[in-house]
Amino acid sequence: MSKSAITVTVKLFAAYQEAFRVSELVLEFPNSMPVKAVCDRLIAEHPELSQWRDITRFGINLIFVEPDTLLQDGDEVVLIPPVSGG
Repeated sequence: MSKSAITVTVKLFAAYQEAFRVSELVLEFPNSMPVKAVCDRLIAEHPELSQWRDITRFGINLIFVEPDTLLQDGDEVVLIPPVSGG
């Protein structure tokens, strides 16, 4: 019998980390959700992040993935917006 929900750890960087004031979150999602749903959920909680929606890259378990890649229970997700340095 499959679980109806999965738990993922989300590592936050740059604007996402500034908005949430933490470096990681543990979130629960329904089964068969794409990684872009993580971004959508964070933007729902912090609408000021919407400017980064279309330019954020996604990683799952240290591998860059496409936004429609499905999440699995226990995945470590990273959201990587563009960053600048000095």
